[in-house]
Amino acid sequence: MKCLIIAAGKGSRLLSRGDSKPLVPILGIPLIERVIRAAMEAGADEFFVVIGHQGERVRDFLAHLADRLAVRITPLVNDDWDKENGLSVLKARDVLLEPFLLLMADHLFDPNLIRPLTTLTLGDGEIALVVDGNTGNPLIDMEDVTRVKLEDDALPDSSEKSRSKKIIGIGKGLADFNGFDTGIFLCSPAIFKALEQSEEKDGDTSLSGAIRILAAEGRAKAILLDGFWIDVDDPAAFRRAEQVLLKRLRDKPNDGPVARYLNRPLSVRMSRYLVQRDVTPNQISLFSFLCSVLAAGLFMLGGYFFLIVGGVLAQFASIIDGCDGEVARLKYQSSDVGGWYDAVLDRYADAFLLFGLTWYLLVAEVSGGVLLIGFMAIIGSFMLSYTADKYDNLMSERVQAGGKAGLRMGRDVRVFLIFLGAISDMVLPVLVLIAVVMNLETLRRVKMALDGQH
Repeated sequence: MKCLIIAAGKGSRLLSRGDSKPLVPILGIPLIERVIRAAMEAGADEFFVVIGHQGERVRDFLAHLADRLAVRITPLVNDDWDKENGLSVLKARDVLLEPFLLLMADHLFDPNLIRPLTTLTLGDGEIALVVDGNTGNPLIDMEDVTRVKLEDDALPDSSEKSRSKKIIGIGKGLADFNGFDTGIFLCSPAIFKALEQSEEKDGDTSLSGAIRILAAEGRAKAILLDGFWIDVDDPAAFRRAEQVLLKRLRDKPNDGPVARYLNRPLSVRMSRYLVQRDVTPNQISLFSFLCSVLAAGLFMLGGYFFLIVGGVLAQFASIIDGCDGEVARLKYQSSDVGGWYDAVLDRYADAFLLFGLTWYLLVAEVSGGVLLIGFMAIIGSFMLSYTADKYDNLMSERVQAGGKAGLRMGRDVRVFLIFLGAISDMVLPVLVLIAVVMNLETLRRVKMALDGQH
């Protein structure tokens, strides 16, 4: 589906972040790139971007972005970029002759807000606007948001019919409203004629003016959807957008309890700064692995001091290990190979850490029992990781069926136990605990998988 993006304005309220609003980076990625990537994820495959202020800089960026993403991006120039946004939409009149998505370069959103539009069939001369029916949305700047009045005040339920309503009013100064304009549209070419009519009738060249013309004819409908979106229009909104993007990193369903409540809050803070640096997720994975190897080496040196330092370093490596995926998601660098590379290094790191603790005990007392416990701890660690994918899929199916996911025992718990054992100098009990718990959890997963076949 074709997509038109308005990116012509100056964005004077965001000048503190950069003199070209579409190119202002948020967590390391320019606004316009985040919008294009989100639209691509939702199904858009060709883009037309209206440029104006700092047009050449934006044009050069888009050319390089098109090469990187292997997608067609055509710039359209609006010399009247300092006027109302409807003039930018009119620049696409001769190139968009079929229904198209219309987005704003400074509106960030969840791709799920667009997906329903890519399969929506418009009536003759209709347009559709995604409307946020949550009038208490904390991300909204009430002084600047465009308000929408729908045909009734009913909130959307699960039925598709209730989520599609006619728009009867739109504007920033609207006193009676029950929704917000998200800046996400599915337009037919009728939008161009409506813009011309709005200018001729009221001297109004805003996009809202055209929507009012169509609404008066019953041809503007709202699609009520829930999801993240934000207009990044000033420094306060910029900070809110950063906070939400970082918060969304914490919602990883496969996180264990230590990762969810301890590691992730800390790693997200680190990732906020790492995305501003020229560092790749694979480099972060390697750094985390090297920290674990160093921790294992400290364990092998013997002595309580090195044991404590090694334990702290192991837990630090576990926290850093979350940053590679977070940075990858924030900078759109996720890949199957990267995930596999991280998993391989994690398995090596686990083996080194558990072997280091076993060595620490053997230095004090050579014992076949210690070797057996260390071996079982390493085997249990490996098998728990090996069964993780199947287990996570089973838990996902259980949640979708209305059940609970239950407690996930994973690497985060294992490394945290190593940390506790090291700082408390209770290495043998912790190794026994890891050996027992990890192997029992593996057997439980195997039984659950086998039971699921019947």
